Amino acid sequence: MDREPALRLLQEAGMSGYEAKAYVALLAHSSQMNGYEVAKASGVPRSTVYETLSKLVARGAAFEVKGESGAVSYVALPAEALVGRLRRELSGTIDGLATVLPALARLPETRVVTQLQGGTAVLERAADVVEGAQVSVFVSVWPDAAAALRGPIERAVARGVDVSTLVFGPIEQLAGRMYVHRFSTPEVVLERLGRRVVTVVADHAAVLIAAVDPGDTWGIWSDDPAVALVAAEYVRHDIALQLIAERARDTGLGGFWDTDPELERLRSASRLAAPLRPSGEA
Repeated sequence: MDREPALRLLQEAGMSGYEAKAYVALLAHSSQMNGYEVAKASGVPRSTVYETLSKLVARGAAFEVKGESGAVSYVALPAEALVGRLRRELSGTIDGLATVLPALARLPETRVVTQLQGGTAVLERAADVVEGAQVSVFVSVWPDAAAALRGPIERAVARGVDVSTLVFGPIEQLAGRMYVHRFSTPEVVLERLGRRVVTVVADHAAVLIAAVDPGDTWGIWSDDPAVALVAAEYVRHDIALQLIAERARDTGLGGFWDTDPELERLRSASRLAAPLRPSGEA
């Protein structure tokens, strides 16, 4: 099995490159190993292998075993136990940061509008917006992008945030309140807008608005309350219209919703605008 993913993740969890290599070598071996054997199996230089193993022992990722002759060998902490230990350590670190960092922060003197380019940058910033919410989150999203927000939304709901999500298309239920955009259909919305627009607002204080499409994803992030307020109201009103449309259909007024010329003019208003493009694109 390729060891590179494990080595990379162990380093992301705080181990040095040598520590990760030595731990993986111990874990993959069925019996105790001495320093020479670890160096040979892991690629850690013999000159530093014992220092590396001592660090693994100090962090609880390995154990020393002394033989009758006094020779020292090493065994790895089982994988499941190490994962649990790292989870506890990282959770404690993050909880600590959540306490001390806000106390150091100052209120911003200026508000920011930042341009984002590319799917990774857009979706990571969308997740940041949800993760930073304390009171409320409003999301308007398409199924493909919703997957990146599932975890952040679950965590937000777990800490008591009121999350409302409007989804353009079928998707497995998200945490919080989820509404499916049925009037108009996702195909019609996409035809009218020309892009899959994603909007994420937290606490009426931070907002991401993006056009998410394969190979052409871009957007903006802002902490300007005015921008966040407009975006939140857009999502709130879109959700309200879906609820009204469903009730109208249930009470026999679906024909009005489908054929009224004023409603159709408003639904089609986006056709009067220029196609959505990133800022600066001709």
